[in-house]
Amino acid sequence: MIAAALSTAALLGAASYASAQVVIPTDRNALIQQNELQALRNQLQRRQFQQQQQLYREQDRQIVPKARPEVPIVKQNCQSQVIGTTISRVCR
Repeated sequence: MIAAALSTAALLGAASYASAQVVIPTDRNALIQQNELQALRNQLQRRQFQQQQQLYREQDRQIVPKARPEVPIVKQNCQSQVIGTTISRVCR
């Protein structure tokens, strides 16, 4: 996978060098070549984006989710009080 990423990076470098040359389309063939070059550049960028996304997904799969932290449970201190014929609980 890394080799593929390196080869696409090399292709992108070559494509960007080719795009650095300003071509003034004076005839139809030059315009077609320029369009084809743009289409190839777009394809390469899409492929690189997809490969980068795939690498990100693989990295996300490798990350093990953290266990939930154990939080101590505080028990309520409840007291029952009898007032006449009524029993009430007072919790603090």
